[in-house]
Amino acid sequence: MKIEKNILLKPYNTFGIDVKAKSFTNFETIEELQEGLSFETNRIILGGGSNILFTKDFDGLVLKNELKGIEVVKETDEHVYVKASAGENWHQFVMHCVENNYAGLENLSLIPGNCGASPMQNIGAYGVEIKDVFHELEALHIDERSVEAFSASACEFGYRESVFKRKYKNKFVILNVTYRLNKIPVFNTSYGAIEQELQNMGVKELSIQAISQAVINIRSSKLPDPKQIGNAGSFFKNPTLPKAELKRLQAIDPSIPFYNVSDTHIKIPAGWLIENLGWKGVRKGDAGCHAKQALVLVNYGNASGKEIFDLSSEILASVKEKFDIDLEREVNII
Repeated sequence: MKIEKNILLKPYNTFGIDVKAKSFTNFETIEELQEGLSFETNRIILGGGSNILFTKDFDGLVLKNELKGIEVVKETDEHVYVKASAGENWHQFVMHCVENNYAGLENLSLIPGNCGASPMQNIGAYGVEIKDVFHELEALHIDERSVEAFSASACEFGYRESVFKRKYKNKFVILNVTYRLNKIPVFNTSYGAIEQELQNMGVKELSIQAISQAVINIRSSKLPDPKQIGNAGSFFKNPTLPKAELKRLQAIDPSIPFYNVSDTHIKIPAGWLIENLGWKGVRKGDAGCHAKQALVLVNYGNASGKEIFDLSSEILASVKEKFDIDLEREVNII
């Protein structure tokens, strides 16, 4: 295993932040990962770099996950169980499943990042979350160097949450994820603009391929391509609040949108809150709030991580001041 020194991390984070790591290496096997973990106690595991904001140089070891492989591990009359290594690109994996008529992931097309991050974040879009298709994962316990399996219940999935973000943060490295996909598709087109886009596409017969393309079209029209404008997708979570809060919020602005998530709680779109306060399209130097999607903070070229973080702090403060809602960052801050 080769440990490199003073490596630029700009190519390895989708924000395109120009920082350095004191040490850097890739791992393609579990053995290489275990070897890398023994070099340095101050370390981070980097996947696709799509959910991270570097605010300064990293004074430690970056271990870049390059675990690869996709295989069908089990089939039943109704389901196919597909295992993906953690270093596989998420969108390419979704396309693999769509091409093979494995249904369930089509609504999650074009989400940036790698497969290993999908259960960590419980990624979701257009009415589907990873927990809906998750079977199990394997992860390496960093201290004990043992490989452990996690069922769906053991992952304790929540909205953009799992045990790996809080309870077991920095305790495990996800090695692979197995998804339970459908041989007979159950189409989910009611969320967002999917039905309208399918009409625009002239789709006569619904398929997972058509839904995937509709999602790709919608995301491409609303969200900046990280290869063109640095970003990490949605920067903020949609806040979940007790229903009792709704009257107070409607007194502030009667047009505030909300969604019922349970008998006792509602979800407020963070993008609406941010746009309502005039942040959409605001640019401070090369740090900005995207002109088409207020949830997305962007690097127009040479913004530092601190400048983007400071912009996010201003947005959080303004939402707190007007609505008394504490927005939460979805992106990991380093």
